[in-house]
Amino acid sequence: MTKKKNSTRMHPIRQKITEKQQQSLLHSTLAHQQTIHITFHLQSSPYSPMEFTTTTISFSLLLFLFSPSSASPSLTDRYIHRYSPLLQSPQQQYLDPTHPPSLPALAPCAVLPLFSHSFADTYGRPPFSAPYSPPLNCTSLYWSHILLSLSFSSSGDQYDRVAAVWLGPAEILRTSTAEPTEAGIFWRVLKDVTRYSSLFRRPHNISMMLENIVNDEFTGTYHANASLYFYTQFCNDTTTSETETPIHADLVLPISNVNDSSSGFWFRVHNSSELHSANVRIPTNAYRAVLELYVSAHSNDEFWYSNPPDSYIKENNLTTRRGNGPFRQVCAMVDGRTVGSVVPFPVVFTGGINPLFWEPVVAIGAFDLPSYSLDVTPFLGLMLDGESHQIGLRVSDSISFWLVDANLHLWLDWESSSVTAELTRYEAVPVSVRLKSKFKNLNGSFKIKARSKHHFSGWVNSSFGNLTTDVTHKMKFKHSVVFLNDGNYKKVGMKAKMKMDVKKIKEGEESALYHKVQKYKFPLLCVTSVLAGENNTYTSTTNLSHAFFKETSTHSGERVVDSRILKDKQVANGWMLVEDHSVLSGSAGTEQVYQYNDNGTDCYTRTVSARDGLLILDLSTKECESDILKAVS
Repeated sequence: MTKKKNSTRMHPIRQKITEKQQQSLLHSTLAHQQTIHITFHLQSSPYSPMEFTTTTISFSLLLFLFSPSSASPSLTDRYIHRYSPLLQSPQQQYLDPTHPPSLPALAPCAVLPLFSHSFADTYGRPPFSAPYSPPLNCTSLYWSHILLSLSFSSSGDQYDRVAAVWLGPAEILRTSTAEPTEAGIFWRVLKDVTRYSSLFRRPHNISMMLENIVNDEFTGTYHANASLYFYTQFCNDTTTSETETPIHADLVLPISNVNDSSSGFWFRVHNSSELHSANVRIPTNAYRAVLELYVSAHSNDEFWYSNPPDSYIKENNLTTRRGNGPFRQVCAMVDGRTVGSVVPFPVVFTGGINPLFWEPVVAIGAFDLPSYSLDVTPFLGLMLDGESHQIGLRVSDSISFWLVDANLHLWLDWESSSVTAELTRYEAVPVSVRLKSKFKNLNGSFKIKARSKHHFSGWVNSSFGNLTTDVTHKMKFKHSVVFLNDGNYKKVGMKAKMKMDVKKIKEGEESALYHKVQKYKFPLLCVTSVLAGENNTYTSTTNLSHAFFKETSTHSGERVVDSRILKDKQVANGWMLVEDHSVLSGSAGTEQVYQYNDNGTDCYTRTVSARDGLLILDLSTKECESDILKAVS
């Protein structure tokens, strides 16, 4: 969340849960623990173990965009929820159970502290910056791994916040915060940033943007500590065997807001007509190019996947600004030509849907938002003239606002000062969107189907030979929204699929020298019902299921040289009793299964379960289970 969103909010009214409600929740929690009979397994940490603590939560009740009764919520409302402690605890660790970075067995050759900084009343201020220089005791033309460690702690009352880290003006991490408690919380983000090795070889400023507000009402300050871990052990080959191409780019060019970084290096997109861009000059010996996108949705578009069409808002005289339907696509362009697009994974921040879901296990991707890579090698034929070219980003059908930027990763031919290239095929069919709606007053249904296909080809003649790169992007999107009971019941269902196919064919050969296929699948189902109560209260009950699936396979001829599958799924359910801006009581539980398989050798499965702020199950294994080998359909 950004301050722009918070700046227009009314101050929430705070109420403490009653002693009777405390005891009821405590008995329910203890009874639930007794039925599990599980020995806790917690990851080792330099911090205190996880325990149940005082909980303060702010969240958005996003699913209802109208007020059919006096007890129904306004979409723009935000809430503070305060529990008195059920169990005393010094601090609580929050987590996103992802695959730990694969690192060499030996210790790093250098550990480089970057900064320690407290983000207090930082709204409207420029990003925090600190100088970076390569480690003197670990200089290398090749680091096998570079690991970014970013630790947070906070206590008090505070909203969740979006944050980013840039090396120079190139983004290397998009993240968001958990919402603190009075007793305090902490968490740690670990990210493999080896892909930015070329940037780490030179001095830069490292910057972090986290806009926060601290006053008498919102007291939580976010304390951040960042370090880098450098490794030089050769755990993997430095090149791909198919083309002798280095795994990581020789040059990374930021596509970011370098002209006005006072509010961060990201671009702020307010509507679909905006195209934000940067001009870059590409070295004439570049033979491969990949554009990496960072995106996140905020304010009126934070829950874009549940937004109704404008016709529904207009016909019912609703005051919400969260409309324009539930389809969004982030598009990349070179000199006005579309070069690729993605439907982003709908990350839920820790104040979203029902905040009781996200303690202490946060939503998928909330601590490390996914980036998306587009192979734009076919377009080198348009950009190797030594002139400046415009690379732009836009978000179709968007409303205010999105934060986007990108990095252009380039591989250079060191055997030549220039290469030749040509774009030979360009097919960018506009996305086809079909909307069916049927509603009467506040009841009704909406269905959207969208699909798109891009096909690009181009050759590059370098010291590696004359290689044609053939790129195909396919996207399918299905979405439905159902309103019943005068809008007090809402069901949102979404299925987004993407397939990115890249082939490299050497001149004179029939079979592909290199063939990489990436498949994404983002299913979501969210059902919420609201029941009016006494004294202007209402009870909201929500069931949520969402998942992030990604499959990557790489072939050399008929031989599979790389195969990776990631399946990350969460199921959550809960209720809350709300009065005005205050949550009086509630209960919620979340279960998550994370599975990762890398070529059947590096495997990781982790299962976690939480209820009412307690982590009641945390099991992990590195065994390769057969079910994860099934492809993403």
